[in-house]
Amino acid sequence: MSLSEARGGRTLMAEYKLTTPLTDEDIKQLKAGDVVFLSGYIYSARDAAHKKLIDLLDEDKELPFKLEGAAVYYVGPSPAPPGRPIGAAGPTTSYRMDSYAPRLHSLGLKATIGKGKRNDETRQAMQNHTAVYFGATGGAGALLSNSIVKSTVIAFDELGPEAIREMKVKDFPLLVINDSHGGELYAVPDRKAAGIE
Repeated sequence: MSLSEARGGRTLMAEYKLTTPLTDEDIKQLKAGDVVFLSGYIYSARDAAHKKLIDLLDEDKELPFKLEGAAVYYVGPSPAPPGRPIGAAGPTTSYRMDSYAPRLHSLGLKATIGKGKRNDETRQAMQNHTAVYFGATGGAGALLSNSIVKSTVIAFDELGPEAIREMKVKDFPLLVINDSHGGELYAVPDRKAAGIE
């Protein structure tokens, strides 16, 4: 599917302000390339934390946060400087979580935030379960941390910077990379629709 087809004929990106928990209606309106300013609570988790989440699910134990409507940020922030809730908080490469993401999407996870491409299974899970993948700007961790107004470790403290944190965000700037309709910002562009051929 070309990006222009995935965007329903829209040629310009749209801009949205959304608040967690996210709903199917929130997600369905988004197209690859749209800009989203996200507010509310999001949860940090990288690969070690994801493995622990899956272990809890396998053991029929309760997770440290509610998956339904949630957004997970693939980040391991640096220590908070004095007077700040968190240090630099730039995204980590998302493909390391691809082996876990489809199951979490099937249980209600609505959004993931990171950098880089996702695999086919994860992209299909987003379509099957009305979810979205947001890109956060790599290399801009200090700037992104300005949108994080509160940060509290809620699980797996032994993982240090990879512990799960509940983070309150205000207008956290994101770009829709994969939408719930199969659109992908990283897709090879439709050269004819783009006027290149």
